[in-house]
This record gives sequence, structure tokens and C-alpha cells, in this order.
Amino acid sequence: MEKQSELKVAIVAELLTKMGGAERVVEQIYKIFPQADIFTLLYNEKECGEIFPEHKVKTSFLQKYINFGIPKQFLISQFPQAIESFNFDEYDLIISSSSAFAHGIITATNVFHLSYIHAPMRYAWDYTHQYQKEKLTSWKKILTPFLWSTLKNLRIWDYCARDRADVICANSKTTARRIEKFWRKDSIVLYPPVNTKRFNKKLENNSFDTNLRNNFYCIVSMIEPFKNIKLAVQAFQNMPDKKLIIIGDGSQKTELEELSQNNKNIIFLGRQPDSVVTQHMQNCKAFIFPGLEDFGITPVEANACEKPVIFYNKGGVTETILDTEKEQTGIKFEEQTPEFLQKAVEKLEKNYKNIISNNELFKTQSENRKQWFTGITNAFHGQFRLCLYGYSNATD
Repeated sequence: MEKQSELKVAIVAELLTKMGGAERVVEQIYKIFPQADIFTLLYNEKECGEIFPEHKVKTSFLQKYINFGIPKQFLISQFPQAIESFNFDEYDLIISSSSAFAHGIITATNVFHLSYIHAPMRYAWDYTHQYQKEKLTSWKKILTPFLWSTLKNLRIWDYCARDRADVICANSKTTARRIEKFWRKDSIVLYPPVNTKRFNKKLENNSFDTNLRNNFYCIVSMIEPFKNIKLAVQAFQNMPDKKLIIIGDGSQKTELEELSQNNKNIIFLGRQPDSVVTQHMQNCKAFIFPGLEDFGITPVEANACEKPVIFYNKGGVTETILDTEKEQTGIKFEEQTPEFLQKAVEKLEKNYKNIISNNELFKTQSENRKQWFTGITNAFHGQFRLCLYGYSNATD
């Protein structure tokens, strides 16, 4: 088999329309294989063109509908057909980054396909009822039969597509359990690379409001229902003396801004460049992570800033943030209710000096996590090469 530099490589991602956690993983894969072509269902050059140049990106037939202004939500039922329409016969190696559909590409027997799974299709499996509740309100309830039929068909397709990759990697133990639950498949747990280097050196803070330093709580997230930012808004409505700054954008942003319009302690900044995000993480009192995620990159970034994380005690975050008697880099809460989150904030406030005053322990833990994720990054890169090496030996 050819050397890595001689391989004909393709990277597959469902959507490249904005830069989120999954897209950052695709960026890392692209750095390993800069010669690769990139396939995606939908592409936004304005949002992603700096990382993924247009001349390297191949889009599906659905792109023309987006160009005409049709929302992507109306195209979901066509995503399986679109992902299967890509032809990879001329490639040696395919790496798919999948949160729903990318693992379902069709390849020839002589093409090696490694699929990195962020999650099995959430809204077709364990988020089905939540998805229905979020999407079907008021008059839209007449669409219920259509939605249930679509989700059923997606589940059938997803289960059939689970066998199409030669190797399946999961981004956390949580995701691995979901893969075993819904697909009945084993997977290799490979934590995603996290860029903590930009937090290692303090940015120039002269421009940051001195009244805000260590005096506000921070959220950095897409503002979508499944991220559960509404929970944090509701909790801080009951704590008017504590400031919450939310960085990010999404379909639920307007709703939450209206909900909190009379709460001066809750501030929405919208999407911000990395430098602004870093400044807020470095200067916040603590980071709030209210959702249930399969991994969760931002809590790791917050810890890299030596800031504690208040987190819901389920999902991938429990693999990276600690709340034990011996080691504490965050405060957990057990139920996704404003009351439980509020109690966690109060617990942090009560114990804040003890947590922060033990600088050596916190800094040691922070450095350990930075080193650990440096190792994870190296392992992430090495795992792909290992898979290639194994495949090469098997086919020589």
C-alpha cells in the first residue's frame, strides 16, 4: 500500500456550515491529511472557508437548495440519499466524522473507511421524544405523523449503515455505550483533540472590564434546545445578584433573549472570535455546562484556564471534569432543573475560596489535564496512522 503522502484520501463531514466542536475535529483530521478532498452535504464558505477552502470541498446535490434559501431542516429526510450519492471509487482511505449521517457512505471493498463517531443520530434514537416536543408546537403539530414516519425511516437507515465502516472510533466512553446500545457494535474510544495551547498564556487583560473579572459566570455554546441553555437562564433569573454571560448563537437565542429581557444580570454576546472567548473564559468566576453531551470540549477549555466548571453529572463531561473529595475541578448537579443548578452555584460560592485558594492542586490538575489532552491529541493522530498501518499489512 502507498505511503501516507501518496494515499488518495477523502474526509467526510455531514455539515460544514459553522465551526463547532465536530468541525474542529475535522480540522485536526485535515491537518493529518492535508492532501485530502473534503466531502460534505452542505457548506458555508463564509463560516468555514478559512479552515476548509472552497476548492477542496465537494458538496452534495442538496447544496443548491440551501443556495436558494431552503432551511436545512426541511432536507433531513434527503440526507441519507445525499450521503450515499458520493462516489469514492478513486480513493484509498476515507475518514468520516459523523454525528448522524457521514458514517453511512458507500465504499468499494478495496477502500478503507474509518468512521469517527461523535454520536449515533440523537434525534432518531434517545432524543426522539424531546425532538418532537421542541419541533412540534402549536399549528405544527399537524406534522406529527410525518415527523414520526421520518424518524422511523432514519432509525432503520442508521441501523443498516452501522456496518459500513471498517473501523469505528467513539469520541468518549459515553458515545461508545450509545454505539453499543443502538448499533450493537464495539468501538475504539479516542478522545477528540482539544486546543488548550491558546489558554496557556494569559492574554492582555487591559481591555477587559475590571469590574467583571472573576465576577461573572460564563457559557460558550451553540444556543439550541438540546444544549439546555434555557436551564441556566432560568436559574440565573432567580439569582439577580449573579451575572451570566452567554457567548454563542443559534435557533433559540431570540427566545432566550426575550425570556430574560427584564434580567439585567443575563447578557448575550452572540458569536465572538476565539480571542474574546478566551478572555471571558480566563476572567470568569466559573463556567456553566448545563447540557447532556457525548463529550464536551468547552469544559476542558475552561479547566485549561484554571476555572471550575458547574456541570450536569451525566455524559462525557464526567470523564473530564472532577468533583471528588481528593480532586475538584468542578461542581456537579444531579438533575436538569433550575433549582439544582442554583444549588450548585451556591455550593461553588460557598466553597470558592477553598477551591481556588488551593492553587497548587488546581494548577497541577490543570497541567495534568493539558498534558493528558496533549497525549490524547497525539494518540488521536497516531490512531489513524495505526489503522492505516494495520490495514496496509492486511492488504499487502
